[in-house]
Amino acid sequence: MNNKRNISNILLLSLVCTIFISYPNVLFINMDWHNLSEEVKGSYINSTLIRFLLFWVFIFLSLCMNQQVLQTHSIKVRIISNVLFTLFVFGVYKGVTTLICPGFDCRTVILTFQFIVLCVTGLFLGYTDYLNRIHKKKEEELKQLKMESLQSRCTALTNQINPHFFFNALNGISSLVRKKDDKTALCYIDHLSDIFRYILQSENKGIVTLEEELDFARSFNEVMQVRYAGKWDATFDVPDDCLKYGIPVLALLPLIENVGVHNMIDSEHRMKIHVHMNGNKELIVSNPIFPKMFKQVTHGTGLKNLEKRFQLLMDKKIRVEKTADEFSVILPLKS
Repeated sequence: MNNKRNISNILLLSLVCTIFISYPNVLFINMDWHNLSEEVKGSYINSTLIRFLLFWVFIFLSLCMNQQVLQTHSIKVRIISNVLFTLFVFGVYKGVTTLICPGFDCRTVILTFQFIVLCVTGLFLGYTDYLNRIHKKKEEELKQLKMESLQSRCTALTNQINPHFFFNALNGISSLVRKKDDKTALCYIDHLSDIFRYILQSENKGIVTLEEELDFARSFNEVMQVRYAGKWDATFDVPDDCLKYGIPVLALLPLIENVGVHNMIDSEHRMKIHVHMNGNKELIVSNPIFPKMFKQVTHGTGLKNLEKRFQLLMDKKIRVEKTADEFSVILPLKS
């Protein structure tokens, strides 16, 4: 398909160049027309049309040679090739016109000039097209390298999440086992299996649909409900027409985890997380603030990690809004 498109473009370009090169012939027709007999006028027009068609064929072949055949940076090779080609087609032209309309090309200077223009046109357009294709190829290679680099960096950032969550999960299982709550422990492990399956699959993903991420967040919410014995819950209020939007994989995990890290959660401080959309089609994760009596030392790795992944994958920034009673993170989505 691309090759056919290229041939069509060359054919059209060669027609434009032929019209430009043949313009002197039109001027001479106007100059000579009143001095010609009726019989000669017909021959004059036929000869001009033949010259036009031959020029079109020659320029088309010249452009094909320069754009499709000559794949070299060497301007010397291109000049030699174009000069030899021009001399060859000049000989072909003289042979054809001598057989069909002898004596027509009386203006040798004009004819020579036209073939020089033909040579220079093919050389210039062919070489610029070659340089343009080389430039585009390098741009595509750089873009591919950039994407691979971004993917590697995002994978590394995503992998930082897994050990942290795994450590917390083991702590949760250990706590349930010590309480000898077998039923709750089994439920907890079932949900963990779904969560770990999603996390393991995330290594090969950059951006997932919001629907996938919310399904994961719901499973994670079930685990947190077990861990906090019903003192934790999350509601998800996202319209169906937004579920196909894109979001970096595991974007919600650090946000929901941080709620438990930074807040006191007990019978008097029941945690209610709200995940919803705003009018700008952004996802908001908000929760009430219940400060702990002893502030836990953290380095903000989870939120910084999330900011970097949004910047790398979507070239967008997340926003954090905090009041005295509520903490919210606004996540832009990919439509």
